[in-house]
Amino acid sequence: MKAKDKVRLQTLRNIKKFFIEAKTAPGANDELTDEAAIKILAKLAKQGRDTATLYTEQNRPDLAEEEMAQALVCEEYLPKALTPEELETEVRAIIAEVGATSMKEMGKVMGTASKRLAGRADGGAISQLVKKLLR
Repeated sequence: MKAKDKVRLQTLRNIKKFFIEAKTAPGANDELTDEAAIKILAKLAKQGRDTATLYTEQNRPDLAEEEMAQALVCEEYLPKALTPEELETEVRAIIAEVGATSMKEMGKVMGTASKRLAGRADGGAISQLVKKLLR
């Protein structure tokens, strides 16, 4: 607020709103786990990037720039994203741990990978890599 950074202030207020909603949701017992907070931040960052892309396609650079700025603020609070090489190493370890050998076992791998890599890798990227490695 003191820095007069309106984009950051608006984004942080939005994040706070989602955190409060998650804490007061039925069954949350007025607690918000770190995993849930990371999921919320990742979701908001992804939504911001997707919306910015949509605005760019509709030739609305002013709105796209604002959405992208908000997505970047959300990403600052997420754990460092994995590089493609690190992601492949993690997914290979998960496949070995689960003992998956075919595409029929993709669900097992994705369940474990989604939980373990939450906030550090995009679900779509994980899915593509699992499909590639299990063929």
